[in-house]
Amino acid sequence: MPRFGTHIRRQRELLRRQDPRYSVRQLAFRIGVEPSYLCKVERNLEPPPSEAKIRSLATELGEDPDSLLALAGKVSTDLQVAIRQRPLLFPKLIRELRNLPDAKVVRLIHNLESGKRKRRNP
Repeated sequence: MPRFGTHIRRQRELLRRQDPRYSVRQLAFRIGVEPSYLCKVERNLEPPPSEAKIRSLATELGEDPDSLLALAGKVSTDLQVAIRQRPLLFPKLIRELRNLPDAKVVRLIHNLESGKRKRRNP
């Protein structure tokens, strides 16, 4: 798995080939950081930015925010709240899910979502 900065640079440069708005300077301006800081992040010389800046990067680069946060070694605020609400259950759940094949996890998520829809529309 690539490091956060390496991934960001790769994605930005792919987009820049098609659109000059994806230069370091212009992207940095759009997400509200200094170009020199973004350049250092891309070269893995600075740690990943805040959750808000990572979410802005995800939007600009067409990436999934949760995936970028995970790559940065961070957990989104809403997930932190959920974990704090059930501090004994969520770690157990995550550890159990960690060893399941993706297809089973996807099926479990689908079943949970279907159950939610059924409860909303009796």
